Amino acid sequence: MTINCKGKLIDLTNPKVMGILNLTPDSFYDGGKYNNERDILEQVEKMLSWGATFIDLGAYSTRPGADEISTDEELKRLLPVLELVLNKFPDALVSIDTFKSKVAKEALERGAALINDISAGLLDEAMMEVIAEYHVPYIMMHMRGNPKTMQEQIFYEDLLQEIMFYFSERLSVARSKGIIDVLIDPGFGFSKTLEQNYELLRNLDLLTMTDRPILAGLSRKSMIYKLLGTDAQHALNGTTALNMLALEKGASILRVHDVAEAMECIKIYKQLTA
Repeated sequence: MTINCKGKLIDLTNPKVMGILNLTPDSFYDGGKYNNERDILEQVEKMLSWGATFIDLGAYSTRPGADEISTDEELKRLLPVLELVLNKFPDALVSIDTFKSKVAKEALERGAALINDISAGLLDEAMMEVIAEYHVPYIMMHMRGNPKTMQEQIFYEDLLQEIMFYFSERLSVARSKGIIDVLIDPGFGFSKTLEQNYELLRNLDLLTMTDRPILAGLSRKSMIYKLLGTDAQHALNGTTALNMLALEKGASILRVHDVAEAMECIKIYKQLTA
């Protein structure tokens, strides 16, 4: 349960937090919020001071139905911010949220520590080659289709069985490429209905059978605010409730917008399980 990030071993037997920094104008919660150097650096500094182990930079919106953007546009949004963050915080472990191998390669060349791929290599067959070349941890998520089409692909004969088969196949491909540090993300909100998301969370511990660390990305998602009849802005309380359940079910990393609250959740969880 350790991963090697730029020569530093991260022990995931103690749950960690990944703070989200969206660089897109249309993300479902904080789109367009961090659009200048001062705000970006202030937010990264806050997340690190609150206890985030990883900072996840994303320059391509993956909300349901999001429009596609070119690779050049994604790089234009991402690379200056990556360089800005690592210049100010050289020891930060920056994750890059992308499914494009060219974006991953350019980011890794500039000091990114790991890659977070919503498609597990299915949207760009060269992605795993890049991961293997740079020997970095790889987060692979479950999704069908792409962000534009994923919510049209929500019909499963057996949701849990099909997700387990998906990860079994993707992990096999990763091993064949020589990729060592792989984490899995069940993909809450991706190609799943509200009811399917809760079925998945209720049975999240089944994914521990893969013997890979689990990342849970539940933060402020529609499975929370639609159930509660509110919106993403008012979904923090629900997020904390689901984060605690995810930890109890075996999650090793919480990917969140609200780092301080997630760290409190982990502290309480560790006290309960001491």
